[in-house]
Order: sequence, then structure tokens, then C-alpha cells
Amino acid sequence: DYLSQGIDLSGIEVIENDLLFIARARLEVENQAKRLLEQGVETQNPTQVGTALQVFHNLGTLKDTIANVVDGYCTVLEENIKNALDIKVLTQPSQTVTRGGPGRAAMPTPGNTAAFRAALWTNMEKLMDQICAACGQVQHLQKVLTKKRDPVSHVCFIEEIVKDGQSDILYKFWTAVTQTLSSQFQSATDCKYPVNLRRVYLKLSIRIRIPGDNFFFLIYIVEYKPSANEILILSYIHSPEKALKDSLQQYEAAYLSKSLSRLFDPINLVFPPGGRNPPSSDELDSIIKTIASELNVAAVDPDLSLAVAKNVAKTIQLYGVKSEQLLSTQGDASQVIGPLTEGQRRNVAVVNSLYKLHQSVLKVITNQSSFPAAAEQTVTTALKAVHDLMGSAVQPLLNSVGDSVEAIIITMHQEDFSGSLSSSGKPDVPCSLYMKELQGFIARVMSDYFRHFECFDFVFDNTEAMAQRAIELFIRNASLIRPLGEGGKMRLAADFAQMELAVAPLCRRVSDLGKSYRQLRSFRPLLFQTSEHIASSPALGEVIPFSNILQFLFTRAPPELKSPFQRAEWSIARYSQWLDDHPSEKDRLALIRGALEAYVQSVRTREGKEFAPVYPIMVQLLQKAMSTLQ
Repeated sequence: DYLSQGIDLSGIEVIENDLLFIARARLEVENQAKRLLEQGVETQNPTQVGTALQVFHNLGTLKDTIANVVDGYCTVLEENIKNALDIKVLTQPSQTVTRGGPGRAAMPTPGNTAAFRAALWTNMEKLMDQICAACGQVQHLQKVLTKKRDPVSHVCFIEEIVKDGQSDILYKFWTAVTQTLSSQFQSATDCKYPVNLRRVYLKLSIRIRIPGDNFFFLIYIVEYKPSANEILILSYIHSPEKALKDSLQQYEAAYLSKSLSRLFDPINLVFPPGGRNPPSSDELDSIIKTIASELNVAAVDPDLSLAVAKNVAKTIQLYGVKSEQLLSTQGDASQVIGPLTEGQRRNVAVVNSLYKLHQSVLKVITNQSSFPAAAEQTVTTALKAVHDLMGSAVQPLLNSVGDSVEAIIITMHQEDFSGSLSSSGKPDVPCSLYMKELQGFIARVMSDYFRHFECFDFVFDNTEAMAQRAIELFIRNASLIRPLGEGGKMRLAADFAQMELAVAPLCRRVSDLGKSYRQLRSFRPLLFQTSEHIASSPALGEVIPFSNILQFLFTRAPPELKSPFQRAEWSIARYSQWLDDHPSEKDRLALIRGALEAYVQSVRTREGKEFAPVYPIMVQLLQKAMSTLQ
């Protein structure tokens, strides 16, 4: 061949027989090498493959031969893909193929749908086996190319293949296969995306992860120091599932769209335009079954699970939007005077419906095996929005009850606590009138309104906050009572005990109310202690705020030492609102200090000889309180 290049040697009789022999010999050597290469690749015998590659290298046809081999695999697989998806093949012999008009395919009749599906998935499994086998053979060929060197020039055969910007053969092969899959599916389907296809693809992507690849990849980089572009190509080859999944992208998008429709349809059905009632239990069960079905089907692949979980989150959001539109926001929705109104009944039904959805979906995702953390977080976030909507739905009622509780508690100032102790040493009545009213009101609202909610924990989470607020208001107003006689102290102490019974229906256990409960228990003994003992009480600061104790000590002062609200000429209701608006202990102590300073000024103005006995104790306590804030 070398001597013949660029020269026409035909017609020279003395070498005609030699040229003919050489041509025949070359053809025979090439054929033997091709058979040896095919056999070696098929059996993955590196010795046979290496010998054949050496022959082609000696003949100067290594690159062309490898290209032809890879093209041959691609051509065979393309034909296999076409046959696997051929509607005519799939519908034979159960049904006769009839020629339709141009561009029309013979589709299976309804009676043969099951057989058609079985044949399709059998073909798909067989096709994936063929792809996997071809991929393994190309991988083996590339490994030998990477390790084999010419014994004379010591050139690595892989360098002959990838030089001049040529693609890696495995990259070329896999790109061709995935492109063929994508184009053939597009031709053969109407963008339906059976999850079986995802499962088959997932199995294939797992099977083509050969452990030796990583070793080969690292050896290649260390020995041959490829360019950054070559490393990028090789890394792509070693993530073949990415290219495989990319070929399904349009089908996945279509499937997710259909999945969202299947999830939305039952919700739109049970929330008709103009409807006023939430779904029934059976209708809600149907929605939950649809959600569970979509998640179960998508469990074949983590990425698909996450995508479907996002659809489920949208479904939960839609249910919340539809439910919110049913809520009554009129004035009768928050009334606490009479029995349940129609609007309140509907709000209760909506909250119960949201609660059932929340619990049912939570159970579904809990029962999912190997559910991706990101998918679980997606659904959980949507469920939190449902929980927040439940809170928004009951908040007007809670606010109304809270306002009524505060209005009842503040009426304690309409009662007389200035009386002296009776001859029996006990209060004339078990508790004050306002406390009886408070106990009756709380018991009634829990019975008339909150017992209809099925979400008991949710209700208690909200009413316990109301109980804590009620105790805070009770202690605040009790500390403001002036004047407070010995008989009044006994009755107020009884009210403290009865307060525990009053808030009991609002919580699981009164002791669960935490700091509010400890304040209630700690404040009661202070009613009968001297001012000096009160100032040294270990409960100060840690359990009972200093501002509450200082307010209480005003009750033991003469009228000239006015309480902060009296000095500001506020009503008790306005002062209570100011305390709500200024929760900072620093602000409250500053207001108290102003009242004490005004008292000092008034004593000096009238040229008084001494201060009230409780004044120095209050000043000392105020200084102690201020020091704890610094």
C-alpha cells in the first residue's frame, strides 16, 4: 500500500499477480480481524479485542473501523427501537392490520387494549436488554482502547480515536441512542407518559453503571491528562442516566400535566360554583385516594416523586383556596351570645374538612416507603398552609371570646373589695359575681361552639393561649384593686382558686399553662404577706414580673400615692390597653417610677414630714427591678 500510494501500477504484468494477492490477503486479514473483534466484544474478551485492534492499527484503519463498529451498534439499536414501537407489530396477530389513510396508524381495538399493553411492555423490556448489552460491549471496547498501546510507537489507541476533536466513542454511542429514543417515541406516541416507561428507564440506568468505569475514568485522567473539554465529555458518559432521562423530558412534562389534572378534577367537582358546603367524607376520601395513587405510582423514581409531590402541594393549595371561599366572615361568624349561627356551622365544617385533609395526607406521606426528603418537605410545607388557614378560620371566634373574657374580668372593679374580715374569718360567698359569670361563660362557649370541632388538639392549642391570656388579665386587674380590705383579700384569694376552675375547660390540664399557671399560684399567697415579705419573695422577677408586684403595692398606699393609671387620669380599661401595647418591662417600670416621683413632689409641695411606709419599699423594689434590666 505504501509503495502504491499516488502511483498507478496497473498494466505492469510482472507485479499484477502480486498486487492481486496483496489485495486478497488484505481483505482476508480485515475479515478475520473483524470476526475476531466482533467475537471479542461480544464475549468481552480483552485479548481478542486487543489483537484485532492491533491489526487495524497496523493497517491504518483503526479510527474508521471503530467508527463503523459504533455506527453499526447505533443502526441495529435504531431498528430495534422502531420494531419495539411499531404499532403494526404490536397489534398482530390478534388483529388484522388495515391500511388507513396517509399518516394514520392502526390502533388497537378496545377489546385488545390489555394484550396491546402487555406486548408493548414486553417489547420495552426486551429493548432495554438490547441497549444494555450494546452499551456493555461499547464500554468494553473503549476500555481496551484505553489500555492498548502499539508495541513499536507506544501510542495509546484511544489517542488515535479522540484526537482532532473527535468525540469519545461511548459518548458518541450514548448520544445517538438517547436521540433515537427521543425521536422514535415522539413519532410513535401522542405524548402519553406511562410510569412503566420511567421504571424501565430507571432499571436501564442502574444496569449501565459498571463499577469498573470509575477506575477506567481515573486511570485515563492520570495517565493521559485530557483537556477540560475531554473530562467534561467523560463525566457526561459516566452519568448516562442524565442523558437517558433527558430523552423523556417532554413525556414527563406531559405526564405531570395529566397528573395535575387528575388531582385537580375531583376537587373542582366537589367545590361547584356557588356551593356553600365543604366536601363530604366520601368525597374527601376520593381526593385522598387520588393523591395516594399518584404518589405511589411515582415512587419508581426519586425525581419523579419530587415532581409529583409538587403537584400534590398545588392540589392541597387549591383545596385550601376553595375552602377559604366558603368561610363566613360576617358579624354572625364571631358572635358568642346565642347558639351557633349558620355561618358558624359552615366555618366549623370547613375547619373539620381541612383537618381531615391535613391528617389524611400526612398519613399518606408517612406510609410512603423511601419517600425523598425534598418531596416530603414540599408536601409538609403545603400542609402547614392548611393548618394556618384553620387558624385564620377560627381566629374571629377566638378574638370574640377573648374580648368577652376580658370584659367580664374587668367588671371585678365594679365590686367592693374594701370590706373588713367577717366574724367567721371566711368569705361570705365562694367567689365573686364576676368569677361566676366568667366560669359560666367559658363553660358555655366550649360547649356551644368549640365542642363541634373534631380537631381537639388544634382547638386546645388555641384555647390554651386564651386561658393564659385570661390568667394574665386576671392577675393584672387583681393587682389594681383599690381599696383592698381584709375581707376583700379573702374573697380575692377565693377568686384566685376559682380562676383555675374557670380556665380548666380551655385546656387539657391547667398545669400545662406553664408560667401563667405558676404566676396564678405564686401571686395568691402575696395577698396576705407584709410589704417587706413581698419585696423579698423569690417569685419576684422569675415568675411574677416586678411591675405586677409594684402595681399591687399601690393598693397598700394612701390615696395620695396614686396608681399610674390614676395619675394619668386613665380608665382601667385604657390602662390595660396601654400595658398590652407596651409589653416591655422597662416601659412599665418607667411609668411606675413616674407615679412614685409625682407622689414625692406632692409630699414636698404640701411640706409633708414623712412618706407612706410602703413608699421606701417600693423604691427599693423599683431599683432592684431596674438593675435586673441592665
